[in-house]
Amino acid sequence: MTITSPKKASKFFKAKMEFTTGPIELDEMIKRQENIHIIDVRQPQDFNLGHIPGAINKCRAVDAGFAGLSRDKVNIVYCYSFECHLAAAAAKEFAENGYSVMELDGGFEAWKEHNLPVEV
Repeated sequence: MTITSPKKASKFFKAKMEFTTGPIELDEMIKRQENIHIIDVRQPQDFNLGHIPGAINKCRAVDAGFAGLSRDKVNIVYCYSFECHLAAAAAKEFAENGYSVMELDGGFEAWKEHNLPVEV
């Protein structure tokens, strides 16, 4: 293995922390009533089985466009799991259209693994 560049690593992790958050951190943001808007991009049937409290469902396959997003809040986007790229794709699209975004690392699976509240 080659030795990595500390300078590149610093830039990478700075960007990662700026544009991603973890389940515990998101739960704290919700409790502090921070200026956030939570967007679930999973399929509606999965959203209806349970989602992060206060989240809105914005499945790209069903709900194209930007209705429900907020320009005056940070839109925190999540999907199913670490392996799922739906949230990253949605966050990229939202950012390209002028919305402030972050991605929840691990998606809804990570949220549940931490035994955080689920809304039905």
